[in-house]
Amino acid sequence: MPAKTATRLPVAMRGYDRAQVDALLERISEALNGGPPLDADEVRASRFNTVLRGYEHKAVDALLLESIRELQARAPIAKRPGRPRVHTGWLISWIQNARFSSSRLREGYGVQDVDAFLDRVIDGLRGTRPPVTPRDIRESAFEVVRFGPGYDVQEVDRFLAQLVAALERR
Repeated sequence: MPAKTATRLPVAMRGYDRAQVDALLERISEALNGGPPLDADEVRASRFNTVLRGYEHKAVDALLLESIRELQARAPIAKRPGRPRVHTGWLISWIQNARFSSSRLREGYGVQDVDAFLDRVIDGLRGTRPPVTPRDIRESAFEVVRFGPGYDVQEVDRFLAQLVAALERR
């Protein structure tokens, strides 16, 4: 949202301090365009002085509500509202029941390599080994096999991306 948006806000006899509103709108704009991050809760907690010839309260409040929704939509998955938490028991069962297609004659991930990694994730969830973090999963690498038992690379990668998202919601 460009800072120019603030200049189009209606002015009221008594309204929010324009400089304060403009400063917050500039921070929001920077955050939405790859600048320093801004949390939706920070925007919610913002308060403005009421002054003569300030921005109309309702117009600013509506614009900030829209900005909060946009910040939430771009937040990491774990911080997005309405995302249910994933229970450990369900997650373990989901991992144990995962099945992948054979890579056949194409390159694939080594079956033993992938299975050992998923066993390590389950052990971490049960507390019998150190927990595996989403970062560990993103950085995982598996033996690539051409002739031999292998799992379809795309299926495993898709599953691991879903696993990362699930771990971030715990």
